[in-house]
Amino acid sequence: MRKTTAAPVVVIALSCLTSIASAQAVLEVPAPSPKARIEQRVGITDVSLDYSCPGVKGRKIWGEVVPYDKTWRAGANQPTKLTVSRDFSFGGTAVKAGSYSLFMVPGKASWTVMLNTNLTASQEEHDAKDDVAHLTVKPVALPALRERLRYTFDEPQDDRVMLDLEWERIRIQVPITIDTRGQVTAGIDRAIGDVWRPYLTAAGYLNDAGQLDRALELVDKAIAIKTGWRAEWLRAQIEQKKGNKTEAMASANRAQELGKGDQVFEQNIKATLLKTIAGWK
Repeated sequence: MRKTTAAPVVVIALSCLTSIASAQAVLEVPAPSPKARIEQRVGITDVSLDYSCPGVKGRKIWGEVVPYDKTWRAGANQPTKLTVSRDFSFGGTAVKAGSYSLFMVPGKASWTVMLNTNLTASQEEHDAKDDVAHLTVKPVALPALRERLRYTFDEPQDDRVMLDLEWERIRIQVPITIDTRGQVTAGIDRAIGDVWRPYLTAAGYLNDAGQLDRALELVDKAIAIKTGWRAEWLRAQIEQKKGNKTEAMASANRAQELGKGDQVFEQNIKATLLKTIAGWK
């Protein structure tokens, strides 16, 4: 009987220990250098910065906690990371869209700021060959103590924003500029250039559905915006179904001319087109 009752007691004891361990596993305390993130929309571009923000805590920061003339990860814990959704300029240097680590070399009179492609390198592992931008800025004195390191996106406009660092009694600023006008213009050109596509897609659907008059109306609208072998070949098929053989052949011939040199047409369409119009004749 004693052996029979001992096992449940052991199970209960182990269960209690497991519950205590689980409770301990989820215990959280404030981080000495908590994570932070800032975001800014610049025109049509998203810009963000992820970093950790240490405190002054009564220490002398510049020249001691952060030595002069040595590479610093521009924060604490993990490397500071800048992410920009479109191509941009960092301190006057053109940079492709993407994520980059931010490194700095503080000095008494000037600082060096670098963007680097290695997102995991520590400040000791920083390699200048991976830098995509490199600039020198002058620190400015703050009127009051900034206890925790803080980054801000300041003075945002459609094509620019200032990335500011403030800590202890120092501020530095790095200009980030973006060719928003050029990006928007390119987007407008793409949008206008593709206006013909919905007409062609609708015409193809209506052709398959047997609504030939409406299909012909829409394919002609597509051609009026941008002529191409796809639209002319669809037009040829619609005209053939309507019994307009002359118009069908004319469109088919235009499709052949427009398709010359086009890989898709030459490899996938041309043979079918020639076989089809041979049957029309």
